[in-house]
Formats: sequence, structure tokens, C-alpha cells
Amino acid sequence: MTLQLWGRPSSARTQKVMLALAELNFTYEFIKASATMGPEGSVSRGKTAYGIVDTTEYLEKNPNGTIPTINDEGFILWESNAIVQYLGMKYNPTLFYHANIETFSSASRWMMWENNQLIPPMHDLAKHLYRLPESQRDEGVVRRSKEKLFEEFKKVEVQLSKTRFISGDQWCMGDIPMTIRCHRWNILAKPFSDFPNLSRYYQELSARPSFNTISAPELHTAG
Repeated sequence: MTLQLWGRPSSARTQKVMLALAELNFTYEFIKASATMGPEGSVSRGKTAYGIVDTTEYLEKNPNGTIPTINDEGFILWESNAIVQYLGMKYNPTLFYHANIETFSSASRWMMWENNQLIPPMHDLAKHLYRLPESQRDEGVVRRSKEKLFEEFKKVEVQLSKTRFISGDQWCMGDIPMTIRCHRWNILAKPFSDFPNLSRYYQELSARPSFNTISAPELHTAG
């Protein structure tokens, strides 16, 4: 049975799973689903969403009606970070966390940090740069989001002055969400001229074959 993934290509949380599957060289069925975006753009601009997430069948899998969700041989799982951790533990613990509990814990910490500290301001930034109708965009939100992200990326810069990757000197699953955040920051806001270690890190991440899965700018500016 082929693994199934419900989500949308422009969703950062879905992209985490896409990157994980690319690192594993997995073939999977991608079922486009979303309450907020569709093939022509955001519902906030009057476009039609992909849907599916509000159906009884989907809600039986994921009662939150959110994306992503996977079905791996009958095992249903939602929440992007949990999915990435599951895929790594099941299919390649050496690649994803070096089969080491300390690396797993460190990577998990950075995955949770990204979810709490980078997603909210980056979501607001994309929303007010691309997704909302121009009349509803707020330059103040854009400015504050950039300032918040700048402060948060300083913490990543400090970590990368100590280690080659986010949780050590080898790539691990903790670098999956950071790949998306670094790429979006580069597209939405500014290059990494103020962050030499982050710049070096971004270049290394973007050289990985899996990066092609999420590299297209339109996956990050969809509105």
C-alpha cells in the first residue's frame, strides 16, 4: 500500500512532510486538501479551497480538520512534526537522528521552537505580503513580523556558530523545518547578509537533493 499524504504544496507544515519523504526517497500519493487555499489561491481573495478537510471521512482521520495527515499502511497520523519524527524512527533513524536519543531530543527541541517562534510571524508576513487583498494588507504587521523574525533568527545564528547543522555537525530531522524557514525568509524578507553562519547553513541545505521538493518560490508566495 502506497503511503498517502493529505495537504497542499504551499503549506509549510505539509512541506515538512514532503521534505522528509524526499529524504527517504519515498513514493507516495499526494491528495490535495485545504480549507484556506485552492488551485487558484486563497479563500481570503475569493478563491475556492481544495476542500476535503471538512468531510466526515477526513474528520474521522483528523478530527481537527487540518493538514497534513498521512496514512501509512493503515496507520493514520496528523501533526507535521509528529509525522516527521515517525517517518524517521520507522524508516531511517540513522539519517534522521543518528539513531541517538540525544540527537533526537535536540532535533525535537528545535522543531518545537520553529513551530512556536517562527511560524506565527512568518505566517503573518506571507499573509500581508501576498495572501490578503491589497486593501487589507497592513504595513505595520509586515514590519513587526520582519523584526520578530530577525530577532529569532539571531538565536539560530548563535547556534550555527557552534554546530554545522541545527543539532550537530551532521544533518538530522531538526533541519527539515529550518530548511523551509530559511528559504521563506530568503524569499519574503531579505538575504542573510547579517547572518554569515545562517547564510552558510542555507547554502548547504539548498544543495541537498530533497530541497528541490520545496524550492519553487511560488510554493512560498501563493496567495
